[in-house]
Amino acid sequence: MNASRAAKDLQRIDQSGGVEAYSSKDAAYFAGARRDYVAELPRNANGKILEVGCASGMTGALALSEGKCGFYCGIEICEGAAENAKSKINEVLLGNVETLELPWDPETFDALILSEVLEHLVDPWTTLRKLRPLLKSGSLVFASSPNISYYRVISMLAGGKWTLTDFGPMDRTHLRWFTPDAYRNLFESCNYQVDGLREHQPLGKKAHVIDLLTFGRFKYLFIEQIDLRAHCV
Repeated sequence: MNASRAAKDLQRIDQSGGVEAYSSKDAAYFAGARRDYVAELPRNANGKILEVGCASGMTGALALSEGKCGFYCGIEICEGAAENAKSKINEVLLGNVETLELPWDPETFDALILSEVLEHLVDPWTTLRKLRPLLKSGSLVFASSPNISYYRVISMLAGGKWTLTDFGPMDRTHLRWFTPDAYRNLFESCNYQVDGLREHQPLGKKAHVIDLLTFGRFKYLFIEQIDLRAHCV
């Protein structure tokens, strides 16, 4: 994206408050914990974790309760969710990560969580570069976003439609769309070492059979949510 255009878009978002599109979201949108991420985190009583888009703080609460960290920080754009998170985790910044001045020192965090976040940003590249210095060498990165090359989306496009919804891959609050390959490139271009991509949910029986018969060449068609693991070197 052109830098001047991105700056203008961010200014427009700041002026509008940046949260109007989320006002109609059901409370369940901000609830739930990423148990899969917490399960993969090592136990570290002195560890510090940053989650962008921490919602109501459920993932952080789980990480703290299981001894995966001693300090959990979140950034959340929606005031109601941020207020709920403040009772569950150690620190919450209210605002848009793209425009916030982040208060932490370089190499503060041992892990970064970006669950269903980057697709909502005007310029995810700049945001990933902004976050990178805050991470220690060896820090773990967990991220997920919808896959625009999912077969149901392809089918919709083949029918000449672009139908937005209140949730899922075609959520109307999404500003960016990624294929698995584009998602990997996003992180690698911002100096993150990508360890792997996977599907968030196991493939269905039919999709699994097709994937085996085609030697995995078209697996991207059956992945609804891209799930990425990376680390910092």
